[in-house]
Amino acid sequence: MATLGIDFGTSNSAAGYVRDGAPHLVMMAPGQTTLPTTVFFDYDARKMLMGHPANAALLDGVEGRFMRALKRVLGTSIMHEKRQLLNERVTFVDIIARFLAEVKRRAEAEAGHVFDHALSGRPVVFHGSGDPREAQAEADLRACYLAAGFADVSFLPEPEAAAIASGALDHPGAIGLIVDIGGGTSDFSVFRARDGGVEILSNHGVRIGGTDFDRSISIDRVMPLLGAGTLIRNAIGPGTLPAPKAIFNDLATWEKIPFLYTAQTRRMVADMVQMAEDRDRMARLGAVLENELGHDVAFAVEQGKIDANSGRTDAVIALGEVARGLKAALPCDALRGILDPHAAALRKGVAETLEMAQVGADRVDQVIYVGGSSLMAMVTDTMKVCFPGARHSFSEVFTAVADGLALAAGARDAG
Repeated sequence: MATLGIDFGTSNSAAGYVRDGAPHLVMMAPGQTTLPTTVFFDYDARKMLMGHPANAALLDGVEGRFMRALKRVLGTSIMHEKRQLLNERVTFVDIIARFLAEVKRRAEAEAGHVFDHALSGRPVVFHGSGDPREAQAEADLRACYLAAGFADVSFLPEPEAAAIASGALDHPGAIGLIVDIGGGTSDFSVFRARDGGVEILSNHGVRIGGTDFDRSISIDRVMPLLGAGTLIRNAIGPGTLPAPKAIFNDLATWEKIPFLYTAQTRRMVADMVQMAEDRDRMARLGAVLENELGHDVAFAVEQGKIDANSGRTDAVIALGEVARGLKAALPCDALRGILDPHAAALRKGVAETLEMAQVGADRVDQVIYVGGSSLMAMVTDTMKVCFPGARHSFSEVFTAVADGLALAAGARDAG
């Protein structure tokens, strides 16, 4: 029996196992040990693409349906709803299971043997402490692994896996904090390193991640260019009402974008265009839905965020796919302002984690960052203010969880 460690992430996924006594990450593509957690249903080829080919199909304008941030659907009511895709009715359990089955297939092809068991990372919280969807989210993820062909699956908190891989064991007695900012959640773990192991003193998490950063940026900078805030004249009688916020909120939310491309929503927006006081802006929304450009907009927001995070004062969100020359300015100062509420939520989450561990901030020797979104200046600036005397480590930001899961999977097999 062999166990595969799998980091199923909101934005990217990875898998690993122990080889020659060290963690080995599966090559998901030439030179790539991570696989974008994306799928694309290609209507012409009648097949489901995953990872980089899925992203390429979207950007190349292939006719089909793109999905990202699948992890955020776990535990929600839409997880088990059947939807018509490529002449079959499927649920998100089916879609995620096929993605995990592909990860399993690639790992087995590389290792040369079958992986019967999965050791899966899981966030400290999927939706929030005390949220009734927590248990359902783990049950949903378990169902996905079983449907993918694994005989069973165990779960290990992602921060614990990161602590194992971070080298914390080299400093027995030291107290550290894992700051794991993923695509969908932010997990905090206070730990104490011991000989041969890590003692987790507290775990806590908040449902804030990179996709939430993108959503806030999109709502603030992009959605007004697509008609958000535009007044709509009453069809009967005098007066106006603001354009409904829900459609803009959904368009700014990665996992909800695919569900906007319906005939009913397009008809509603066409009516709004006719009655809008600013028809040009509202017509852009109609074009986004008609041409299914929602994810193009989301990718543009993500790239603008990256540019602004680098400190550029001239960063923009390029929206030329929507209208020629259209762009939204996103200087680094504006980015900081947009993300301030998220910074406050992170500070609160860290304070609660320390309180749960009964550890003062001055006792934290090392802060270890995990997850691509932890590289946001807002995150690191916030943590450096909270822990000015600690070492701040970024060396394994993208692979620490997968490395730790691989090590833990190997230990289970050896035991």
